[in-house]
Parts: sequence; structure tokens; C-alpha cells
Amino acid sequence: MSEDELLDGLYPYRRDYRTYRAIPQDPVDRAELAAAVGFMAGQEDAMGDEGLVSGSLYSGDHDHYEFLGDIFSRFSHANILQRDMYPSATKFEGEIAAMVLSMLQAPEGGASVITSGGSESLISALYAYREQGRRNGITRPNIVMPVTAHVALDKGGHWMNVEVRHAPLAPDYRADVAAMAELVDDQTVALVGSAGNYPHGLIDPISEMGELAQERGLGLHVDGCLGGFLWPWLEELGYDIPPWDFRVPGVTSISADTHKFGYALKGTSTLSFRSKDLRRLQYFTKPDWPGGLYLSPGLAGSRSGGLIASTWAALLATGRSGYLSAAQEIMTAARTIRDGVEGIAGLEVIGDPYFLVAFKSQDPDLDIYLVNDSLKAAGWRLNALQSPAALHFCVTRPNTAPGVAERFVADLAAAVAYAREHRGEPADSGAMYGMGGTPQGDQTLNDLMTSVLDMMLEPAPEE
Repeated sequence: MSEDELLDGLYPYRRDYRTYRAIPQDPVDRAELAAAVGFMAGQEDAMGDEGLVSGSLYSGDHDHYEFLGDIFSRFSHANILQRDMYPSATKFEGEIAAMVLSMLQAPEGGASVITSGGSESLISALYAYREQGRRNGITRPNIVMPVTAHVALDKGGHWMNVEVRHAPLAPDYRADVAAMAELVDDQTVALVGSAGNYPHGLIDPISEMGELAQERGLGLHVDGCLGGFLWPWLEELGYDIPPWDFRVPGVTSISADTHKFGYALKGTSTLSFRSKDLRRLQYFTKPDWPGGLYLSPGLAGSRSGGLIASTWAALLATGRSGYLSAAQEIMTAARTIRDGVEGIAGLEVIGDPYFLVAFKSQDPDLDIYLVNDSLKAAGWRLNALQSPAALHFCVTRPNTAPGVAERFVADLAAAVAYAREHRGEPADSGAMYGMGGTPQGDQTLNDLMTSVLDMMLEPAPEE
């Protein structure tokens, strides 16, 4: 790949629009700005609107987006830190919390907070358990979780000096609870399980984890960021969903993302606790600051009222019937995709999935990343995995459009044929994977990813 091709990939509009490196002297015409944004939005929505994207876009209904955008605009300027000015935020936030607690079967006394996304929910939960451990005399806190638990917990552990201990998976690709038990010691503050995990969409054995948590006197956080707004409806529809919510003894907190299958705008999630006492551990208060009494329920201080209002509206505008209907359509499409994968020689579905279908190669001569290259050329955007090398398709509402799942199965069969024809050639979508697995390779990858982030956080270079 040439330098120009790399730059065009990172900065696709660098040849179309002026690059700003300083605030312009005079205001830019609003119509000009609106036209530029409209063009970019249209270009970037096209793939998702066709239903060719795994995950990422969960609703796909532009009328719904417009409605939520209108609600957002009424409070986009509002800082809900200032509740005396914007008391509506208390109504919106409190009712979101109550609706989610009801959905998650929380007991009397349960409590919830609204966060900016799944990562903040997970890191906030980790913080609460760290603080609980400190009160109990723990000085070197650790958490124990399967290797498939979300990497945001590793990030939070790095930031907060909490050791993250990774347990292997059982043969069914779910957490090995016996292996987790071996990693628990007197400094462990919590266990983590997923419902479902990001790589494979599987629900860990939460009931067994709950028993372990109770036996050892630990907290148990269930990461339902991905599936938390699907499992309740699938259970109501009659699907056999393993126990995972607050009905499981030992579960002490659950994260669930409103901005995924809750069909809210990006930037909100929920973190729910079995008790208010545990929730209070994530609060920050400073009564003696010269600026006045300061209190915050989480990391953010100022927060836009637009996101809170539009999330409240999303839950109410969708309603139980809307969530049930969407869940059934998603499962129908996912079943078509799973059956299609299972019918293609050389591919193997990972575990026993529901709405997210992960699959790998059974044949050592079949490079799954070459399969991905062909799918990308056909317009699809799947998520590439490692350990083991695999792909996954997280089915969302845009993928439920007529013919989309069937088209994917046909293109996947053609992609497998392509990978066999090009056996031994390096895959574009997995070219860097071979560098992992050794300290030198891992460091090279870290350096490369850091450099890419540097580029993404800077404007396009001058010609």
C-alpha cells in the first residue's frame, strides 16, 4: 500500500474539502457546512443502510433517528449537572433507571446510573468493586474474568491499578468457572461474566459464577452491554436463555447498553446494582472545594441533557411490542446465517450462539482472513477475531431486511471458494495477525496501533 493510499484511507475527504488547522478568521457559511456534513453522512450510511454491516448500527430506522435527533436538539445545550435549571433530567434519568431495573429483574432496593457507553459502565463497576475492596482492607485488588470478557476492563484495570486475571475458556467457548476459582485469592474483589461476550456472543455460566461469588464473598458483574436489551425479549418469545440477570443469586451488578439494542443514540449505557450501597461507591463528592459543593455520580461532570432525553424517548417510543418484534426478526435472520455457515464445508460455528454468529475455519488450509477479504470486496463489513482466528456477524435490525441474510450466505460460500483458490497468499485483512504471539511481535503491533491512533487524532497532512 502506497503512502497516498494509506492517507486516502485515513482521511477520505482530504481531496474534497479544505482541511482546517486553525479556527478561521471569518465564520464559514452554515449552508456550506451543512452540505459537507450531509454528503459525508450519506456516503458513510450507505453500507449500513444496505444491511451489510455486522453490529455497529442497531436500529437502521432513519425516521427513528430523526425523531431522537429532534428530542436531542431540545436539550443538546443543557448541562444536567445543573439540575436547578434542568429538572427534567431527573425525570428522564430516574425513569430510564427504573425501566432498566425492571427489565433486568432487579430486587427491591436495586439502583442504576446512566453512563456514556459500555466502556464507562464496565470501568465504573470496576471502580465500585475496588472501593468496596479497600473498605474491606484489600490493598492489591484483582478481578477474575474469562479471556473473552470485554477489553474495557483491562483498560480500567490499567488506569486504576487493579490486576486483571484472565481465565481460559471451557470447550464450549464459555468461561471455565473452575479455572476462575483457581485464580481467586484474598485480594480478589469481583468476578466478571458476559451475557453475551463480544467475540462469540455467548452467555457465560452465570449461575455457576454466582455460586462461586457467594462462596468466596465476592461481587459478580455481568457484562450485558451487548445482549442486555435482547435477552429479556428473547426469553419472553420462548427462546431458551440461560439465567444471567438479577434473578441469579450472587449477581451484584449488570451493564446494558441503551445505545445498542435499546435503539437509543450513541453515547448512553446503564450500570445497575443490586443495592444502592454498592452504587454509592462509584460516586465522587468534594464538600470543601472553593468552587462549592461538588458531587458526581460517575466520571463525567457536565453531561448533555440531549442524550438523556433522547434515550428516555427511545425506550418509550419503542415499547415492549417494538422490542419483541425486533428481537424476533433478528433471531430469524441470525438462524438463516447460522444454518448457512453450518452448511458450508470447512467452516465451524463457535459455540451455540443466538443473535451473534461467530465462525472459524475447520481446515488448516482455509485462511479465514482470506474469506474476509472476499466478503469485504463484496461490500460486507464483518468483525475479525483472533485466538482463534475467526469472523463474527452480529445481527441487528438493518440485517433483517428481506434477502440480506440469504445474500450473505451466498457471498460467504463464494468467499470460501476464493480463499481456497488463493491458499497460501497473505490476507489483507489479517496481515498483521502473524506478528502477535511474541513479545517482539506484540510490541511491534502496539507501536503500529499507537501510530495509527496518532494519525487519526490529527488533521489530514498538507499536500
